[in-house]
Amino acid sequence: MWDERYATDEFVYGRQPNDFLVSQVSALPLGKVLCLAEGEGRNAVWLARQGYQVTAVDASAVGLEKARRLAAEHEVEVEIIQADLGDFDIASESWDAVVSIFCHLPAVLRRQVHARVANGLRSGGVLLLEAYTPQQLEFGTGGPPVAEMMMDKDVLSDELDGLVFRYAEECVRDVNEGRFHHGEGAVVQLVASKP
Repeated sequence: MWDERYATDEFVYGRQPNDFLVSQVSALPLGKVLCLAEGEGRNAVWLARQGYQVTAVDASAVGLEKARRLAAEHEVEVEIIQADLGDFDIASESWDAVVSIFCHLPAVLRRQVHARVANGLRSGGVLLLEAYTPQQLEFGTGGPPVAEMMMDKDVLSDELDGLVFRYAEECVRDVNEGRFHHGEGAVVQLVASKP
């Protein structure tokens, strides 16, 4: 599905970084950042432009090829890894930050990935996340078609055991990120740190 979605010259989620990431980037320690489900690379490339050492992981070879082109266009280096998040090893205590922007997975897999994220952050490391909540199904402006792949604060609190929530809000906001995230959307936004 994702190779097909990305198989166009257009950046289907836009070329600009996610608004929440931009607004909260100062919360991320400078260092090694892992971007989950990074697709066409807009967030990873922007972070590299801010001086972070960025690794982008995604299952889509087509999306990641666009990420490589975007990085070259901006003359920055981003480590690109093609992998399914179900198989990707997030090494223990090896990341200063993890960025998860609209990384929607089946609930069982999401729980596993979130446990690996919490384990993979170094002490003082930060997770920055934005995702659609189940309320998003009322809007239909992006995201998966099933509630179980969406998140809210309670789900995240349960799945990110060991992290301290510094900011966690559910809100409805205008999301304009290419043609697949366009319009009013119900989201959860999170900044959490590892003690």
